[in-house]
Amino acid sequence: MLAIKNKYLPNYTYDDYVLWEGNWELIYGVPYAMAPAPMIKHQAISNKIAWQLQDVLQKCETCQALLPIDWKVDETTTVQPDNLVICHTPQEEAYINKAPKVIFEILSKSTAMVDKNLKYELYEREGVAYYIIVDPKESIAKVYMLKEGRYIKVCDAHEERVEFALEGCAFGFDFSKIW
Repeated sequence: MLAIKNKYLPNYTYDDYVLWEGNWELIYGVPYAMAPAPMIKHQAISNKIAWQLQDVLQKCETCQALLPIDWKVDETTTVQPDNLVICHTPQEEAYINKAPKVIFEILSKSTAMVDKNLKYELYEREGVAYYIIVDPKESIAKVYMLKEGRYIKVCDAHEERVEFALEGCAFGFDFSKIW
């Protein structure tokens, strides 16, 4: 998807984004409010994902698990995935500017449409190797893998263990432990 241009809509940049109060994302120059704050179940699942990623990646010298941090894709797009894995050393302190290898987005009422559509297309375009859309209401995680520039669905995980192959390391992730 190309950047959306409309002469009637404001087009914001990263310089605008850093001045905003509250929790926002900026996608193709359009602001998206990340409010209200995530529900307890959302936070609990994110915490379990983070702990498991930290555990399975402890022996990997190139990859690390992160909680929400700004990923500055370009001047008009900055997102904050719920959980992510990077396999590079960040150039900046305030944000990452290289695509993560794995992204987990946990659905909520206010973000589901963006996570399933706009971010899906963005992450696919930017080369995120694995995109996992976690649905806390249904206790299902849709796992997608990038192949030849397009996402293919690996599985709908609930109790499954899924293997991930990254540059320099591979790991299994047990989805039964996040619900």
